[in-house]
Amino acid sequence: MSATTSTTGAGAPGLDAPAGKTRSIWVLSWLHLKYQFLETVRVPIAVLGNVLFPSLAMFFFVVPQESVGGNPLYATIAVAGLGLFAICSASLFTYGLGVAEDRQLPFYPYLRSLPAGPGPQMAARVLNGGIFSLFGLVPLILIGWLFTAATLTVGQLFAGIGTILAVSVPFVLLGMAIGYKLSAKAALPVVQVILFPLAFAGGLFLPPQAFPAWLDAISKATPTRAGRDLLVQATTGMDAYALALPVLAGWTLLFAVLAILAYRSDEGRRFR
Repeated sequence: MSATTSTTGAGAPGLDAPAGKTRSIWVLSWLHLKYQFLETVRVPIAVLGNVLFPSLAMFFFVVPQESVGGNPLYATIAVAGLGLFAICSASLFTYGLGVAEDRQLPFYPYLRSLPAGPGPQMAARVLNGGIFSLFGLVPLILIGWLFTAATLTVGQLFAGIGTILAVSVPFVLLGMAIGYKLSAKAALPVVQVILFPLAFAGGLFLPPQAFPAWLDAISKATPTRAGRDLLVQATTGMDAYALALPVLAGWTLLFAVLAILAYRSDEGRRFR
């Protein structure tokens, strides 16, 4: 009888371990998220930088132009394009520059050596970037609502937010690849060199209808153009070009591979 009781008792922890491990992963992810969020907001310019540029571009280039700001369709498309730029900027700077700076901290090698693994920290990074990306959308939505003729139904608003968060995934992965591969001094110019050409080529500042045929063909191969057209489809009902989703999925897969390789390369340099 005692032997049976002992066997059952020994088996119980094994059955409970997966649930306990899952709970611990969520707890650790929450702690990492809290730490990263507080670390970011303690430097207000880090938050304002991602918020101000799209908002200023909206005020200078959309609001004064009656042909754009006064047209419900064009104004909504402009808000969508600049909103995607805010997401791209927040993703690349938060993950590209942020990860590179964290890697230079004395605490980071210890953090990487903990038995919890990289999962909670990466999950917290993705959630933290999503939070600050949404912060960047708030002033744009308010400006579009107060100063332009942009119109969105409640359904379109939530569809747009969901789409823009999904579209941010490849840029999050690209930022991680840059952050794990380069130093902070190298990551900053690389992020800037990548961000602005992708934004212009993707039609985030100028409508793709104004592009010559050769530039329009190149534009359709970029993740920014694919994301922009999918976002416009969600917020206005205009159909995206046929290959938008496959193009975005292809870039997402490529950037995921680059992020994994960069992480493993960094781990190899530090712990072998």
